[in-house]
Amino acid sequence: MTEEKVRLDKWLWAARFFKTRAKSKEAIEGGKVHIDGVRGKPGKDVQIGEKIIIRQSWDEKTIIVKGVSEKRKGAPEAATLYEETPESIESRLSIAAQRKAAGQHISSEKRPNKKNRRLIHQFKERNSE
Repeated sequence: MTEEKVRLDKWLWAARFFKTRAKSKEAIEGGKVHIDGVRGKPGKDVQIGEKIIIRQSWDEKTIIVKGVSEKRKGAPEAATLYEETPESIESRLSIAAQRKAAGQHISSEKRPNKKNRRLIHQFKERNSE
């Protein structure tokens, strides 16, 4: 944490928001990361005190940079690099509760299993006649 500036893609990786630098770079280039209200670039230097908005799947996190590091360390040490704003935490939890109440939770299954496929085929046969 002795460095003054670190590339955004390296910092996101070191802070454990993404598993690889390639994924963090992909997210930045995809417009899912904003620094102080401006769309980020992978080579932009991150400085202490900057406000970063990160969108990951259904969640949007607003964080304040508390430290910089180029090296990926353990999760407890990585958590000291940033602080999520209370408004961000509150909005994420309320949106998650709304999704859960609406029944729009994310299924872990990517493809239907054998039983579900049979049900789909039966449904299609009944409705095609």
